[in-house]
Amino acid sequence: MSGNTRGVQVITRLLGAVTAAVTSFSLVTPAIAGPEATTAPGYPAPRLDFTAEERALAGVVAANPGVARFYGENGRQMIWSGSAEATARQEALFDALSKAGAHGVPVSRYDVARLKRAVAETRTSADRLRLETVLSQVFAAYVQDVSTGILNPGAVDSGIKRAVPRKNVANVLSDFAAAPDPGQTLAALVPTDSRYLALEDAMRRMTDGGMPADLPEVPAGTWRIGMQGPAVAALRARLVALGLAADVPEPDVFDQGLALAVMAYQKKAGLPEDGVAGPKTVNRLNGKAGAGPHLNAILVAMERMRWMNGLDLGERYVWVNLTEYNARIIENGQEVFKTRTVVGSTDDDRRTPEFSDMMEYVVVNPRWNVPRSITIKEYLPRLQANRNAVSQLDVVDSRGRVIPRSQIDFGRYTASNFPYRMRQKPSDDNALGIVKFIFPNPWNIYLHDTPTKSLFGNNVRAYSHGCIRVADPRDLAAVLLSKQTPNPEAMFNKALATGRETYLHLEPEVPVHLVYFTAFPNDAGQIQYFSDIYGRDARIYAALQAAAKPLPVIRQLDGVETADATD
Repeated sequence: MSGNTRGVQVITRLLGAVTAAVTSFSLVTPAIAGPEATTAPGYPAPRLDFTAEERALAGVVAANPGVARFYGENGRQMIWSGSAEATARQEALFDALSKAGAHGVPVSRYDVARLKRAVAETRTSADRLRLETVLSQVFAAYVQDVSTGILNPGAVDSGIKRAVPRKNVANVLSDFAAAPDPGQTLAALVPTDSRYLALEDAMRRMTDGGMPADLPEVPAGTWRIGMQGPAVAALRARLVALGLAADVPEPDVFDQGLALAVMAYQKKAGLPEDGVAGPKTVNRLNGKAGAGPHLNAILVAMERMRWMNGLDLGERYVWVNLTEYNARIIENGQEVFKTRTVVGSTDDDRRTPEFSDMMEYVVVNPRWNVPRSITIKEYLPRLQANRNAVSQLDVVDSRGRVIPRSQIDFGRYTASNFPYRMRQKPSDDNALGIVKFIFPNPWNIYLHDTPTKSLFGNNVRAYSHGCIRVADPRDLAAVLLSKQTPNPEAMFNKALATGRETYLHLEPEVPVHLVYFTAFPNDAGQIQYFSDIYGRDARIYAALQAAAKPLPVIRQLDGVETADATD
């Protein structure tokens, strides 16, 4: 069912229209099915005398279910015109839209000048209706843009499996309409995670630097201790504005104190900390170093953080940044454990997906159930050439029984009809090592040990078939089990000594987040950068650029009909 169809049905029910569709859905407000209809408890008596304006409003907003629900629940009252409160709402919305760039959201997406022109052009009831529906739909877009992201992750890259906890637009719009200060409702939408704020701060410093508009630029050149003149004064003024330098009687002298201020700025900006204001430092201070891969990475990282806004990360969780090749355990906002990882290779069918789930088990002495993709692509050809190949693996039937290879004519089968599975018993050379960490998911992704330790010494560690290998599996298991036993090492070793596959249930279960950030703050708030190993950030950035054009509802103000995929 399309979003438009759902919206029409919702608003039709809200208006009490007599349609066949009404009988097959539960109602947000009571529908009128005929003269015998009764009023549901807690609802006002249903109306049949809807005005032409109300019906027109219902028809226009029906395509947006959240907006439609709001008007159904507020008695179809317009909120954007006709009163001082409505004017205050307009001003609060336009102010927020104009400042969207501070959150990494393109202001051009909202074409505030065109919206203000629509307000000025409002004369008739038809104009009021147009303004009402346009502003509410722009409001709905802004709510999601700044709180839960502009893009649909899976539509940008199929490897992003993240479910985005979208805002309830009807509730936000209701709060906004009732608020004495509507601007506060909009301000509360932005993520408050300290890591998001660090990214936001880094973006601001890369673009305008947070400088007052009337400050002169620092002239091009290289400025260091001992120099003097107007250029040094301009340099000092910008550092004073950032709270990094002192306003001294001789501001045009480059002294030791100014060098320390330059170093402090360079540290914040992620530049080499040499205390010399060279071209990169000067450009950054002048707000001319905005373009470039680092800013792009930060903008994408902010969008990714918005996708996770509203998601309960957990007080204690596993955080695996695929691009960094590291896994961490975060507890009450602090890192308590860190280990290196190996992630999926760059082959299309081996890239590790991104998602969040709950880790349920630590599995000691795991058996390896070989994924079918590996069985038919890698092992079946080898078995057809030599039935005794990959002898460490058992061939099992659909009932889990081990089938002697002498009883199988491997040459009879193809990738499409091979009826067997392959499995490796617990052993020293098991592909999963001595332990795996399970968070059941449709993609069969998990963390595990590996007998191949040498790869952890590489800087680039994208070699696996998709699962995540960890360098310190015993330590990871001990930290995960530490909440349920005073001696997690003993619990683990006891299970290991049996030689049998043993499931240790985590109590409590632990959230795990597989993420992909090519720009992310460290514990000190400094932004670190990593390679875009799967090209996902490049696709996200391109999609964000495409989303910078005005929203369709705004373009339609000028009679431009669109059906852009990125919208």
